Amino acid sequence: MVMQPLYKIWMDGELVPWDEARVHVLTHSLHYGLAVFEGIRCYATPRGSAVFRLKEHVDRLFDSAHIAAMHIPYDRPVLSGAILDTVRANRVPACYIRPLIYFGYGRMGIDNRKCPVNVCIAAWGWGAYLGEDAEAQGIRVRVSSYTRNHVNINMTHAKITGNYANSQMAKREAVDDGYHEALMLDPDGFVAEGTGENIFAYRGGVVRTPPIQGILPGITRDAVLRIVRDMGVPVSEERLSRDEIYCSDEIFLTGTAAEITPVREVDRRKIGAGRPGDLTRRVQEVFRAATMGEDARYTAWNTYLAPDGKSVENVSGPARDTAPHGTPQDVGSPQRLSPEAPAAPRQSRERVPHVPRSARDIGDDRHASAPHCS
Repeated sequence: MVMQPLYKIWMDGELVPWDEARVHVLTHSLHYGLAVFEGIRCYATPRGSAVFRLKEHVDRLFDSAHIAAMHIPYDRPVLSGAILDTVRANRVPACYIRPLIYFGYGRMGIDNRKCPVNVCIAAWGWGAYLGEDAEAQGIRVRVSSYTRNHVNINMTHAKITGNYANSQMAKREAVDDGYHEALMLDPDGFVAEGTGENIFAYRGGVVRTPPIQGILPGITRDAVLRIVRDMGVPVSEERLSRDEIYCSDEIFLTGTAAEITPVREVDRRKIGAGRPGDLTRRVQEVFRAATMGEDARYTAWNTYLAPDGKSVENVSGPARDTAPHGTPQDVGSPQRLSPEAPAAPRQSRERVPHVPRSARDIGDDRHASAPHCS
């Protein structure tokens, strides 16, 4: 994907022009590979722009930071509001959103305890992650020669930037060999996940997926488990061998970027009929309805930028002030955390409540106050 610049990036409490969002070349995370991030989608729905499963993504971001012993200098409501502000500022009805927590400039060396912690949030347009025909026709996958991370080598439940070195090597190998994606095995030789997706296999009326131990707990994976169970289809979270994958009737990958992507071939072996199966199609349809806010069972998964139905381009500060407070799908900007706090005019909203720089220096005493995994 070629990056297309938009307008603003949120950096440490301030929306800065896209081309001015810069960091120093000696930024600690750039050298040592420890930062945490999220990938989130905002969809253009009939009610207006909606961020899909915002709370779950923000919770996982805080879990990742806790696992990495990074203290995020903002609370969940502030970061949730900043994510919505970033989408509004970029004037796009649908986009991909990337919050990133990283160790900043000022110290060097492996010991990161005194490094400043910085936060940025960007948004950009991102269509079909695995190609325009992937969802309709399915993709070709190969089992990678690279083993997925061991649970005590890299923390597999944390979305840490350095973990994706393993993914990049596997992805490049697969694409160089003519495939769309790589399927990675765990250190015991069982199926783990794709380079950036979870995997589901269907055979004999049962949907199976690898257990959460040793893989990233995917938020789209969680949504699909709920959808499939609501369909009345049995689901089993269990280890899968490579040959069981070959003999599946249907396989699909799930992820925020990949959404629901069918797999038609693994290691030059046709899966089922060699095209997306009926169950995969049904899951795609229900998932799409959920992201569009069109399935009443899953409406709580959407956080609308403009609950009154206005498009993102027409949202102004005063208009948002009339939105209801306290409902789970209508999270506002940081200025709206209290019903008594009036929303600032759109043109003046370049800054949000900001933590003093000194509060971002992490020492041993700060680790005790880091948020615990939810």
